[in-house]
Amino acid sequence: MATTRTAAAHWEGPLFGGQGTVSLESSKLGRFEVNWPSRAESPDGRTSPEELIAAAHSACFSMALSNGLAQAGNPPDHLDTTADVTFQPGEGITGIHLTVRGSVPGMSAEQFTEAARKAKEGCPVSQALAGTEITLDASLT
Repeated sequence: MATTRTAAAHWEGPLFGGQGTVSLESSKLGRFEVNWPSRAESPDGRTSPEELIAAAHSACFSMALSNGLAQAGNPPDHLDTTADVTFQPGEGITGIHLTVRGSVPGMSAEQFTEAARKAKEGCPVSQALAGTEITLDASLT
């Protein structure tokens, strides 16, 4: 069964002096301020498209890895994933680095790294971002 999730943006003014908001419409969980300095310089209490992509990617990857581990008979006790999305003005998103630390009873470090690699390739967000270099650092805790 297909699902659609919706977010919306409202922007006022020019790129460099303007400002806007992004709202999570489907879940109604929040409305977040955005502007150019928060994207290219310092967040200062605002978000950016890249931070929202990082949130989506870290959640999707964790879910894909958890599923893959469980299907292989090794459900994780926990997984902690960070996604670092690099934005270069004038070039766009130049890379994404996933870092995952997990506790998976009965699994070797090599098995965990391989499962994480497969999850990175199979994660729908990774697939949507396939034109961007995605690197991975996976280890057991």
